[in-house]
Amino acid sequence: MAQLERAKFGSKLGVVLATAGSAVGLGNVWRFPYMAGENGGAVFIILYVSCVLMLGLPCMISEFIIGRNAKSNTARAYRKLSDGRPWQVIGFLSVLTGFIITGYYAVVSGWCLQYVYASITCHLQGDPEYIKQYFATFSTNPYKPIFWTVIILGITHLVIRHGVRDGIERASKMLMPTLFLLLLIIVVSSCLLPDAWSGVEFLFNPDFSKLTPDVFLGALGQSFYSLSIGMGCICTFASYFSRHTDLGRTAIQIAVIDSFVAVLAGLMIFPAAFSVGVSPDSGPSLIFITLPNVFQQAFSSMPLVGYVIALLFYSLLSLAALTSLISLHEVSTAFFREELHITRNSAALIVTISCSVMGAFCSLSIGGVEGLSFLGKTLFDIFDFITGQVFLPVCGFLTCLFVGWYLPHKLVYDEFTNNGTLRARYFKLYLFFVKYVCPMFIILIFMHQFGLI
Repeated sequence: MAQLERAKFGSKLGVVLATAGSAVGLGNVWRFPYMAGENGGAVFIILYVSCVLMLGLPCMISEFIIGRNAKSNTARAYRKLSDGRPWQVIGFLSVLTGFIITGYYAVVSGWCLQYVYASITCHLQGDPEYIKQYFATFSTNPYKPIFWTVIILGITHLVIRHGVRDGIERASKMLMPTLFLLLLIIVVSSCLLPDAWSGVEFLFNPDFSKLTPDVFLGALGQSFYSLSIGMGCICTFASYFSRHTDLGRTAIQIAVIDSFVAVLAGLMIFPAAFSVGVSPDSGPSLIFITLPNVFQQAFSSMPLVGYVIALLFYSLLSLAALTSLISLHEVSTAFFREELHITRNSAALIVTISCSVMGAFCSLSIGGVEGLSFLGKTLFDIFDFITGQVFLPVCGFLTCLFVGWYLPHKLVYDEFTNNGTLRARYFKLYLFFVKYVCPMFIILIFMHQFGLI
């Protein structure tokens, strides 16, 4: 049977927005701003940008090279380029990582949809203790979180089943500009509040006294995790790139968009928080407990504005979660479609149903259902730990070795320069970082996570 021509993105804008959508997610909102504010403000941001250049970009370009050259799902791409040697394990591990993340990330994404609904129905009105109790009651409910998990996976399924151009690219061209617009509206509203400047200073005022090895390692880890490296998204999307796509320029554009969104998220959160004297934390508690209180207090004199801002904020979060879910879902969909030789819709259905089941178990584990925890950790926490602190660094590390030391030099050079049509002045620098610097940095991240340094 003749091999079908592989789908491609239809435009450069589609390439950038779709791939950037995989990087822009909830972590940009609940992790980066907090880390920047607590670790020297502008100093951390400068360190972060430097780490993106030294670690994030080389790793992303490496996955671009593998994906575009092989024109296959991530597992098959590594298998094809390694001629079936043990290197192919990297591809399967990347797909598995993306699959697991899809399951538990959909749970948190579903929480965002619930909070959109709660904003519309004015259920986020009350004192801080009420808001805290609302989240605890909802997140441990045996039914509601599962309902919203299935809903957001269903929306993702509808996008994926329509293919690369009509599904992923078209959705990205609508979702990403909308996300930026909502973000800018909330940033402006937040920065116009009384005493908002204190929050801006907290985020951007350089405090060099906090320039420590731990801060550097924190920036290094954030630069690695924020660009969706090691979970198959970058490699899968690169398989849909045309031969004319400038891989280096595309990687830079994606990194700029991702970092810009993260900084804007800080400008959205800190001015509002400081205007009411609240010190923001990080993670889900920031999003689902602290910020509802902040919006309510900050706009207490203008309740309607506070209502609208809360609704826009959770709509923004839902869009950010959805763009990431689309790319994660596509990793597994492409794998099942090509390995099982089935239709896109059937492959997408397998992923949607299996991730819904996985998400349901993760959600029930948060609710304290017996048998869904181990050593005091919920199934959700276990999946998060295994993928985030083990699989992703391992995949990133092995990918650097694969591209830097195993793949033929000519293959890497031809992909980097589009068969010599682009200038190669940064190629040697790129190869140096992939061979030596990036593996060393990833080892440092791995050791730091486990308290070894």
